[in-house]
Amino acid sequence: MNLVLLYKNKKVLITGGLGFLGSNIVNEIVPFGAEVTIIDSLNPLYGGNIFNIENIKDKVKVIIGDIRDENLINETVKDKDIIFNLAAQVSYIDSNSMPFEDLDIDCKGQLVILEACRKYNKGVKIVFASSRMVLGKILSEAVDENHPTNPLSLYGIHKLTAEKYHLMYFKDYGVKSVILRITNPFGERQQIKHSKYSLPGWFMRLAMEGKTIKIFGDGNQLRDYIYGTDIARAFVLCAVSDNTDGEIYNCGYGESWHFKDMVNLIVKTVGSGDIEFVPWPENYERIETGDFKTDISKLIKTTGWKPEISIEDGIKRMVDYYKEHKDKYI
Repeated sequence: MNLVLLYKNKKVLITGGLGFLGSNIVNEIVPFGAEVTIIDSLNPLYGGNIFNIENIKDKVKVIIGDIRDENLINETVKDKDIIFNLAAQVSYIDSNSMPFEDLDIDCKGQLVILEACRKYNKGVKIVFASSRMVLGKILSEAVDENHPTNPLSLYGIHKLTAEKYHLMYFKDYGVKSVILRITNPFGERQQIKHSKYSLPGWFMRLAMEGKTIKIFGDGNQLRDYIYGTDIARAFVLCAVSDNTDGEIYNCGYGESWHFKDMVNLIVKTVGSGDIEFVPWPENYERIETGDFKTDISKLIKTTGWKPEISIEDGIKRMVDYYKEHKDKYI
């Protein structure tokens, strides 16, 4: 697939485009000749960071705004060929303590975008960022797209609702959408201000500062870690691949690591930091999904995508990046 030909002069909107995933997509497609517009609220709770596009800031249009602003969204979607829809409240932990904010951004905000497309640009293609958190307790050894969806947090419930909005607008109104359920993302350009979004990023900061990383329980829970540039390529391919409209895809590495092994890898690669095993917090099991391994065969078969960055290589890349730029992310 020749992505230069497919993206040259394409008009692309990226909501949440100054965040971790959005900025990785921006850096992927600008060299292809895409005309990129970014909308980002730069809400300090989340990952938006103008430094994420420092190397290409003169080649993109940046709008500091909110996806809930109907007038802004109505105008911005009108001429776009592709929308990478990433703007969200990103913490499943925070969602239960700020339920109406989570609902407003992750549900109402999505309806604002979809309604704008229905009214003003029905030919656009939307790629929506969903999450493994829509699944809830894991019931199978390898999770495919048919796994039951019984989310354990408001974040998961609202993400699942947004998935259904996108599928309904495709089915009923012809607004083309594809949904990617992301597993455990990590990589450079990821905020490391707190632990509520990316544990690998937060643990890396603690290790770099010579602090102690606390692991709940025995650390044997399995997670599927997927690197930011691999996620970006999946989004980029889904937007221009045939037969992705109205489909849901798992987006993970396809292999799982024990949580404690991920932490040990970070400490070893950084060369500092300590590890302490502590009891699970009270009631934490209510939102613990259990071991997770992703079946990514559907995404591979449809788009030809395959993840390229192993967790070992990804952690090394993150260490190199944050050794140089850590002050921009704390």
